[in-house]
Amino acid sequence: MSSLTRKLRRENKTIGFVPTMGALHEGHLSLIEEARQMCDIVIVSIFVNPAQFNEGADFKNYPRDLTADAALLTEYQVDYIFAPEEQEIYGEGFSTYVYVENLTETLEGASRPGHFRGVATVVTILFNTMRPDYAFFGQKDAQQVAVIKRLTRDLGFDTEIVVGRTVREESGLAMSSRNARLNADERRRASIIYQALRQAKLAIREGERNAARLTEIVREKIETEPLSRIDYVAIVDAETLEPVERIGENAVLIAVAARFSGIRLIDNTIVNRRP
Repeated sequence: MSSLTRKLRRENKTIGFVPTMGALHEGHLSLIEEARQMCDIVIVSIFVNPAQFNEGADFKNYPRDLTADAALLTEYQVDYIFAPEEQEIYGEGFSTYVYVENLTETLEGASRPGHFRGVATVVTILFNTMRPDYAFFGQKDAQQVAVIKRLTRDLGFDTEIVVGRTVREESGLAMSSRNARLNADERRRASIIYQALRQAKLAIREGERNAARLTEIVREKIETEPLSRIDYVAIVDAETLEPVERIGENAVLIAVAARFSGIRLIDNTIVNRRP
């Protein structure tokens, strides 16, 4: 892959990279479509990264079907699929990890210790391998986006991070590979997260600015669904992820994590989004 991308750069081809863990869905495909429009060459990686799972069962149960994913990517005119084995990424004696301070201790970082160290490390390895012009990530993983943007700036990668909108099921539930582990009724019930986020945005439009009150609105709505178990509801600055007390002029992220039948789902919305 390194040799291939070096050759493509010599040919002045723009390289678009979409990193995934497989189990592809419409959210991934929307990023691939955007990459296809912007770039000469589109590369998709499929690698279930063990370093970002802090629960062994979660890693073991993560859906994997490389054959189905590859067939789907062929339909979307992806130029190359990079599906390395674990030992290709983490060789014998591997002991070097990338840690992004401050952004990684809260929200998902607090709930999943070590998760972002695994994300930052594998993204660094993949960026070093390919040196893409553009890399595409989904807004659903808002904290991941903030971490990768910081990593890219701090380590001097010559890669532009492109953030695609959250793609949703008809019910409003954010597309996720984990959704496949819910049955139809559970997926319908899990859309309460989206409804709660919409309710918070409506309250903001009607003048509510107090973050504690908005957090309460989201919590109360989700808790009307007996199947839900809230992990966190947080209102933070969209770039620094620092908690805010009041909604002002800066972009603010309202983020939620909750479990439905033991499956952990995340979602978010941004207020005062910059164009």
